[in-house]
Parts: sequence; C-alpha cells; structure tokens
Amino acid sequence: MPDVAAHPGAPWLIVGGWLSVAAALLHLACIFGGPDWYRFFGAGEGMARAAARGDLRPTLITLGIAAVLLIWAAYAFSGAGSLPRLPLLRTGLVVITAIYLLRALLFVPLHVWRPQHSDAFAIGSSLIVLAYGVVYAVGTLKAWPFLGR
Repeated sequence: MPDVAAHPGAPWLIVGGWLSVAAALLHLACIFGGPDWYRFFGAGEGMARAAARGDLRPTLITLGIAAVLLIWAAYAFSGAGSLPRLPLLRTGLVVITAIYLLRALLFVPLHVWRPQHSDAFAIGSSLIVLAYGVVYAVGTLKAWPFLGR
C-alpha cells in the first residue's frame, strides 16, 4: 500500500470517498424517514406513494443505491491507499468518475428536452454530483501513477 502522505491524489480520493459515504447515508435515511423524505430528496411521487403503502420496492431500490455508493467509497479509499487495493482499481475509479460526471451533465439535454422537470432539486442534485465527479476525477488523475502499483 502506498504512503498516503506522499500520494498526491489521496486527499481528493478520501474526500470523494466520504462524499459517497454521505450520499449512501442520506439514501438510507430516506428508508427510515419515509415518504416525505423520498419526496424531499427527489425520488419521485411514485416512490413516495409506494413507501407509504409499505411496498418493499422503494426500500430495496434505495438499499441497492446505498450499497453501490458504499462500494464507490471503498474504491476511493482504496485509491487513496487507506484500504487494500481493490480489483480493477483504475478502471473502477474511471467508471465511477464517468458515472458521476454523466449524471451531472445529462441534466443539460434533459432540461432542454423536458424543462418542466427542471426544479430546484434537479439543478441542485446535478451540481452536487458534478462536484463529486470533479473530486473523483482530480483524485484519480493525481493518483494515476500510484494506482498501477
């Protein structure tokens, strides 16, 4: 495992990892917060109504998203040298970065195509995941030489 202090991408990847952990925790909070939390965090009225009915689908989907976000956090921490090296570390970090950036940047064509869906949450969440993607991108680029070891 590389020395984290000497690793130029480590601080960025550690921040990225904690951002992903925070997002996972917010998703888990929606399960416990119920329909109003699903609405507040933009899951949509269908998910909120299903949660209100006690349908398991919103819980399972939300648990799945939280699990993915925690895996992404593990990849960031691994890239920073805080966890053991995970399989396909470089590829994983590039894919995670791409997903965050694509999620953020897809807002622009969707806004043009369906402007009625561009509310404050859509804009805010797109800016948030853009920040996540930038943090992962900078960390991955700065760490690149260390990720192949």
